[in-house]
Amino acid sequence: MARVTSPLTTALAQLSSAVEILGYSPGLHEILATPRREMHVAVPLRRDSGEIVLHRGYRVQHNISRGPGKGGLRYAAGVDIDEVRALAMWMTWKCAVVDVPYGGAKGGVAIDPREYSSAELERVTRRYTSEIMPIIGPERDIMAPDIGTDEQTMAWVMDTYSVNQGYTIPGVTTGKPLPVGGSLGRATATGRGVVHAAAAALADDGVDLSEVRAAVQGFGKVGSHAAHWLHEAGTRVVAVTDVDGGTRNDDGLDVAALLAHVATGAPVSTFEGGSAVSNDEIFGLDVDLLIPAAVEGVLDADTASSVKARWVVEGANGPTTPEGDRVLADRGIVVVPDILANAGGVVVSYFEWVQANQAYWWTAEEIADRLAQRMHAAYASVSETARDQSLSLRDAALAIGVRRVAEAHQIRGLYP
Repeated sequence: MARVTSPLTTALAQLSSAVEILGYSPGLHEILATPRREMHVAVPLRRDSGEIVLHRGYRVQHNISRGPGKGGLRYAAGVDIDEVRALAMWMTWKCAVVDVPYGGAKGGVAIDPREYSSAELERVTRRYTSEIMPIIGPERDIMAPDIGTDEQTMAWVMDTYSVNQGYTIPGVTTGKPLPVGGSLGRATATGRGVVHAAAAALADDGVDLSEVRAAVQGFGKVGSHAAHWLHEAGTRVVAVTDVDGGTRNDDGLDVAALLAHVATGAPVSTFEGGSAVSNDEIFGLDVDLLIPAAVEGVLDADTASSVKARWVVEGANGPTTPEGDRVLADRGIVVVPDILANAGGVVVSYFEWVQANQAYWWTAEEIADRLAQRMHAAYASVSETARDQSLSLRDAALAIGVRRVAEAHQIRGLYP
């Protein structure tokens, strides 16, 4: 599917809508729209074959008025500075909506990790980390996994940073392996948070998760865990897709068997417990709940017009374009926006950071309970604002997030 509307165009349009709702001045609008700091770096790599290749890397700190920057590191062939700017901006509002003391940041390297060995990716990660080291740190900017990166990537980042500082500093990243300061519950947190958000949205209409049929577009770090927790809640998950296509079974997929199948490295489309479905077709399936959990811009005006679901809960960042948003709104479809729905990851990243700073680790039950409390409290605040001001959930979430960031700017004042 061709990307027509860029992520940055979408992010800026959303900010403009929030600024209009809040009545802010052009000057404040410009401050909120402009990254505080960004770094472009060259990332040379000596491949296992001895060949030298060069990759481009980026780190954007969109806003740090409410605390240190926080955001993932993405490895994907199409990464560019505008995409990273958009993702950093969304992180700013996301952190504010769930009221964690962070600003928004994001990083990326233009590389397809599937085409490189583990040793090559380690060298890329360590060189990228060394290049951006002046602007990261547990009090400055904290990284986490994103598309194309994982807990091992975060361990390499943490180690590179720590070796250069002369002592171990686990708080420079989150989403790390448990033996080096990771947190219980972090790997599943974003998907689990999506399900909390979905449950809250359905409850607003008196519906339980056990009463609905769902489709999940994207079966990676977010979608796979969302499907698992939906299944655990009694939802009939009838279709899922990954980058190569997917599988559907109108009687409900065996999610546990599908997860085991994918764990072998096989694509979703080869799962024998269903029939083939494409990434375009999944949007038009006859389901109650649709979870886009892959990449940006997939729900545009055309795909949104085919959606039959009553609720769309955004597991990915920026999956719906402004045009798609208008189509969904006109059709009465409830959209739980990304900056609320997929905030479970940053919530538990915050928990991991707190644990690292205290050198005291919480139980899985404590983390699960605190995540649920944060997600339901954030949804309640957004839902109440939407009702009181006759706004969509997206506009309400953006208004809350942007207002909290703007208040921090105004209270701190301008220097000098």
